[in-house]
Amino acid sequence: MSGCRTVIYLLRNDLRLHDNELFHWAQRNAEYIVPLYCFDPRHYEGTHSYNLPKTGPFRLHFLLESIRDLRKTLNNKGSNLVVRRGKPEHVVAELIQQLETVSTVAFHKEVTSEELSVEKKLKDVCDQMKVKVHTCWGSTLYHIEDLPFHHISGLPDVFTQFRKAVETQSRVRPVLLTPDQLKPPPPGLEEGAIPTAEDLQQTEPVTDPRSAFPCSGGESQALARLKHYFWDTNAVASYKETRNGLIGVDYSTKFAPWLALGCISPRYIYHQIKQYERERTANQSTYWVIFELLWRDYFRFVGVKYGNRIFQVEGLQNKSIPWKKDMKLFSAWQEGRTGVPFVDANMRELLMTGFMSNRGRQNVASFLTKDLGLDWRMGAEWFEYLLIDYDVCSNYGNWLYSAGVGNDPRENRKFNMIKQGLDYDSNGDYVRQWVPELQNIRGADVHTPWTLSIAALSRAQVSLGENYPAPIVTAPEWSRHVNKPSGTGPSPKGKKGPSHTPKQHRDRGIDFYFSRSKNL
Repeated sequence: MSGCRTVIYLLRNDLRLHDNELFHWAQRNAEYIVPLYCFDPRHYEGTHSYNLPKTGPFRLHFLLESIRDLRKTLNNKGSNLVVRRGKPEHVVAELIQQLETVSTVAFHKEVTSEELSVEKKLKDVCDQMKVKVHTCWGSTLYHIEDLPFHHISGLPDVFTQFRKAVETQSRVRPVLLTPDQLKPPPPGLEEGAIPTAEDLQQTEPVTDPRSAFPCSGGESQALARLKHYFWDTNAVASYKETRNGLIGVDYSTKFAPWLALGCISPRYIYHQIKQYERERTANQSTYWVIFELLWRDYFRFVGVKYGNRIFQVEGLQNKSIPWKKDMKLFSAWQEGRTGVPFVDANMRELLMTGFMSNRGRQNVASFLTKDLGLDWRMGAEWFEYLLIDYDVCSNYGNWLYSAGVGNDPRENRKFNMIKQGLDYDSNGDYVRQWVPELQNIRGADVHTPWTLSIAALSRAQVSLGENYPAPIVTAPEWSRHVNKPSGTGPSPKGKKGPSHTPKQHRDRGIDFYFSRSKNL
């Protein structure tokens, strides 16, 4: 094998073959390619400020599925996925020493400090061992080199300004074709076993039939989901009207988990939408999927611009807010025991499935920061642990936004929990699905059980403070949307309760992430 050029391609959040620039580059520049994935022990330690577990069971399960899927895809192309447990800089050094023919180590660039630290260590190792490093950018819809700003420091601090600039002055690059065959790994290189959840000191999650994301990880599943949502069902044509849904699989694209691991390319989604618009229909809904991809881009570029400030309590605005760190309140929020049914339903869905709608994410984040006054980082780190679709820039960007210390041009944005519940779960079906203690309260009354008479609660078999908590906090604005207790006479204007019609809230897209991680 002397003289043979071997390229090690370290995969991280780019677990796909389609539209993958590094596979194309390696095909042109190597005789052997080592596609490598490392299970870095640092990913399974504690979070930044509150030392919550960093990777929870749902995200790990989805990652393991994605790794298995990628290995199968590469096997079918004459290649393989080499898997190792250990820090990438150590694993790469060992492989360079073992193989002796490694000319280059390649990887996609990441944004935030932990990933950048790994990149620096890799470059140091390669420099010491006289091996080249090749990197490229591959995580966003618009390439960072194509942004219409002289420098990333010129990135606008308001999303709308960014969106208008890229839509009028930039273009989305074409999708790279998927190779028919790949150069093989060097002969004799062990592929390495894909670890189990137990190997990584984690447990296998229990499948919940109520989950709005009963999907599997991996590139093949991501491409099948797009085909289903676009071409088989035409669900994309009504996305803007359904995206605030709470129950079911098809109220939104659900692309976010696959995007977070790079199992699907945002450029591929974009060009499929453009094809759909040419062949089927173009409307606000098809555009809105692109709009959400732009939010995802924006938060990633914000991460480049601001660095570690996205993790700091003062946020991007250096705003000092006397956040509380009350662990009793935080535990009630985590476990869905706040006594506010719309909040509790969403938090229980997250706890039991690793997923929550975008509408839910915006509300529970507002509740934690604005109603409870808790440090927004507590919520961000809880989401980091549990969300299948956790993406560092989208997660922290959205939490900064919700806390009022990020990229929100409006001051004091606060969600009214009762109005939101009535607007988006008008009959209470979602609450009853996830808070079974309240299943005998009919209709919209389920959103405000503390306002019901003792007799009404008794009939519904609800005892506040015993089998369901009284609210840990109430907000004055809720009273505008609350019925009087049963038996006290009619509501104002003789109505039985508020007659709300769901409206589109002007929130930042990211159905892909509230990540705002909307759940594309």
